[in-house]
Amino acid sequence: MAKDQKRKVNWVLCLVMSIMFGSMGVDRFLLGHVGLGILKLITMGGLGIWWLVDVILIATKHPFENIEWVEER
Repeated sequence: MAKDQKRKVNWVLCLVMSIMFGSMGVDRFLLGHVGLGILKLITMGGLGIWWLVDVILIATKHPFENIEWVEER
């Protein structure tokens, strides 16, 4: 993917996956952050703290680098 292109991520899907499977790093894998996803998986969501922070960030549509939130219907 080119540097100026943003990865389009379905916001609702990512939020639901973060709530349900965030402690396993699924949300970070969806965002394309594989290394952080693996680290989150190993630490079980940072013992729940990292999971909660990610749920809040995704719920508020935090502007992650190279991510464009979309709401497809």
